[in-house]
Amino acid sequence: MIRLSIDIGNSSTKLAVFAGSEIVYHQRLETIDVNDLAYLVEKYSPQKSIISTVKQEVDLLERFLNQHTTYTRFSTLLTKGIQNKYKTPTTLGLDRWAAVLGANALFPHIACLVIDAGTCITYDLLTSKGEYFGGSISPGIAMRFKAVHEFTGRLPLVNWDIEAEIPDGTDTQTAIKNGVLQGIINETEGFIALNNKKESTLKVIITGGDANFLYKQLQNSIFAPQISKDPYLVLKGLNEAIAD
Repeated sequence: MIRLSIDIGNSSTKLAVFAGSEIVYHQRLETIDVNDLAYLVEKYSPQKSIISTVKQEVDLLERFLNQHTTYTRFSTLLTKGIQNKYKTPTTLGLDRWAAVLGANALFPHIACLVIDAGTCITYDLLTSKGEYFGGSISPGIAMRFKAVHEFTGRLPLVNWDIEAEIPDGTDTQTAIKNGVLQGIINETEGFIALNNKKESTLKVIITGGDANFLYKQLQNSIFAPQISKDPYLVLKGLNEAIAD
């Protein structure tokens, strides 16, 4: 079955067309409108569709998808058999929940730690029993650099290259880079170690805009065999939410 998954965020929209569990088309857009949907429907003829959105003004998109597909608005009520034990499920971020569904689809009956390195870095554990209790939300890389600058009197706003190595702190610029970037690596390794104590067999899946940096840095850690990277994890979770 052909399915269309759409993730509308604050700054961009990500979408993918799936044939079963395989991605046959994906795209990132600044904005999405009915013309974009019409193109996808005409070319791929999806039978089902789903939107996850942080915005409310999607009536036109939903009306179009309702007319041409079996449409679903994504929510945390779509559990696919996972026991959602988060105390406030209505406040749980949709990206976090979709990523957990995606992890469960990729590694059924295996404990997974999902690390989403975006504006914030989130750490979410799905147990081997299919239970989700929540996780942690931490400032993302860009947010940390900005905070160092804005909450001090003289420290500069530092730009960083996602492909660069972590420098030694030999001057103010490199000291900030080292503190922020090495701090995030230490934090991430700490969360992996903590969750390894909870689950004897743990998969770690990294996704999000800064996933490449985290994944590259962690290849030299003792946790490397556990770690995989999946830039489409949220979209895969949305696809799983409407799978038969």
